[in-house]
Amino acid sequence: MNFGSLFRSMYGKSTSKEEESSQKNQWIKCQQCNALMYYKEIESKGEVCPKCHFHFRIDGPTRISYLADDGSFIEQDASLVPIDPLNFSDKKSYKKRLEEAKAKTDRASCVISGSCTIDGQSVELVVFDFSFMGGSLGSVEGEKIVRAINRAIEHRTGVVIVSASGGARMQESTYALLQMSKTSAALNKLSKERLPFISILTDPTMGGVSASFAMLGDIIIAEPGALIGFAGQRVIKQTVGVDLPEGFQRAEFLLEHGLVDMVVNRFDMKKTVGDLLRFFDRRK
Repeated sequence: MNFGSLFRSMYGKSTSKEEESSQKNQWIKCQQCNALMYYKEIESKGEVCPKCHFHFRIDGPTRISYLADDGSFIEQDASLVPIDPLNFSDKKSYKKRLEEAKAKTDRASCVISGSCTIDGQSVELVVFDFSFMGGSLGSVEGEKIVRAINRAIEHRTGVVIVSASGGARMQESTYALLQMSKTSAALNKLSKERLPFISILTDPTMGGVSASFAMLGDIIIAEPGALIGFAGQRVIKQTVGVDLPEGFQRAEFLLEHGLVDMVVNRFDMKKTVGDLLRFFDRRK
């Protein structure tokens, strides 16, 4: 199943169960070191290249399977679906894009939210799926985040948000931009309740997501090599008119310059998040 998830997140393809079973026995090429290996080798390492440690993109359900304790995740707010308040259309109508994204991912939103335990610690978990319209932040996504925060306040638990997004959803215009302030205000309420918010930044975390809740964590963790920023490198260079440092939007550069707190391998993420939640629990 994970290889099908990987294929969808990398190449935007939908695969049947039969195709996924066949693909498990196929070779895959690392995008960073170009090494060829069986996918089973990568799967056993948390879908990380065993040779150069390149982190492949994974979809939301796969991410949850790596983070949440087995059988503990209970999805919430799955019935929330986007609408088209602006009757927006570019090369395709917004409704058509939503239909295609749902057909590809079998979900109505790029955000999966729910209650679970991580390494034994109760938490509200929100995960972005980049394979659904580039993980873009729209009204439904913002509402799911706020509801997760409200549940955390009610049950006195922490919040973990895993971001993988190109930014605010252009098809919803101002409605999408309002989610930046909406989610930030909800996190302020969480902070006043002295409950922790751990933000995990994966490849990519860009635009309005990085400019709002993703960078408001009490602890900000990034996966190795993750692309993190607001605008793209070319746009920034054209704006400031100077050459930019190599890799200035990668996780390691941001760690060196104090914009993230940790860079953590996917295989170690669950234990790290669990330890942090235990630390904050003792501080209540």
